[in-house]
Amino acid sequence: MTTASRPLHVLVVDDEPALRKVLRTSLAASGFVIEEARSGEEAVDVLPQHPFDLVLLDINMPGMGGVEACREIRALAPKVGILMVTVRDAENDMVRALEAGADDYIAKPVRFRELVARMRAVVRRLDVAAATEPGVLRVADLEVDLEGHCVRKGGELLHLTPTEFELLALLMRNPGVPVTHAKLLRTVWGPEYGTELDYLRSYVRTLRKKIEDDPAKPKYLLTEPWVGYRFCDPSDPESHSAGKGIVLNND
Repeated sequence: MTTASRPLHVLVVDDEPALRKVLRTSLAASGFVIEEARSGEEAVDVLPQHPFDLVLLDINMPGMGGVEACREIRALAPKVGILMVTVRDAENDMVRALEAGADDYIAKPVRFRELVARMRAVVRRLDVAAATEPGVLRVADLEVDLEGHCVRKGGELLHLTPTEFELLALLMRNPGVPVTHAKLLRTVWGPEYGTELDYLRSYVRTLRKKIEDDPAKPKYLLTEPWVGYRFCDPSDPESHSAGKGIVLNND
């Protein structure tokens, strides 16, 4: 049975009882099955007891912090989704969360509809990753033929350099989730890269000119401030995580 055909089991990890209560109530009303942990240590103990699909993990907790808890959880359950709650505009938090093994992050104050969209996007991506990778990646009118090493938009062949192709393919293999600058550079260009941000930005600019209708207002290849880039499906509003709803503040 796929995760799309059953309720998603989520472990909420936060040291604030009031926030855990709001999350439990709101997420349960949206069809999720919720368990709680009050700390990173408790999450590590609880995790092996249940087949969780996703862990919602706060980064700022006493004792074992969220980043260390993320590493422990990833080691215990390599296939579980991890969505970390970070402080808004805290560049180091966002990057450390992703490097520790988080699949995505969301910044406080958290809007409920955005939270649910991010949670479902993480689980969808994990479902796709668990399946055999297709020979062709398709998103809206964009098509990447991994075997033929070619890209088409609306049926028209696009002329990408080999590096542009690898960059686009890497981002499309991770739809809806951020990929850090360092991961993009090391994966596409090699392990000796990782800090050449201007170099990466120049490639992204040229790639946008080829795949976007309006490169100044990209719909596929979005900038994740201070962190990296996120590939989105312009026909799927959830992939952009936009929307209004309950705001969960815990600053």
